[in-house]
Amino acid sequence: MVQTPLFAQGIYDFQLETLNGKQASLKEYKGKALLIVNTASRCGYTPQYQELQSLYETYKSKGLVLLGFPSNDFGGQEPGSNQEIAKFCQQNYGVTFPMFSKGPVSGSGKQPLFKYLTEGTEADLKGEVNWNFEKFLVDKKGKVVARFRSSVEPKSKPVIDAVEKALK
Repeated sequence: MVQTPLFAQGIYDFQLETLNGKQASLKEYKGKALLIVNTASRCGYTPQYQELQSLYETYKSKGLVLLGFPSNDFGGQEPGSNQEIAKFCQQNYGVTFPMFSKGPVSGSGKQPLFKYLTEGTEADLKGEVNWNFEKFLVDKKGKVVARFRSSVEPKSKPVIDAVEKALK
């Protein structure tokens, strides 16, 4: 009997719900580099939204899409509803990049995309999300190529270098 691998799907096979409740497929981002970030509105790292938005504006015309995934997993720092999160992001940081429904990014109940990102990637990129604002970089071919912990600023040299390489 042939067994289906745990991660038979690729990054583009995920169907997700946006903050406004619409269904979206990551297939629409095929051929683009993705920076996937778990977010929270009441975290010490929340000001990273500003740099994330700036990074998105700088590189979107070159093929970068930034995807935000709010989560209340760490310290209860994302208590709001999807509507409250959308309003917060727009009013405080002018966020225009795609944001998805709040959901778990760690533990046994984590959403399938984060299960893929933390368990179905290269060995040195595997492992649980430790806190808000961890970043996963996916190249234009759909391969997870880098991971940055919360303390790594979105416009830091390591992130910029990795984004530029992923866009080639």
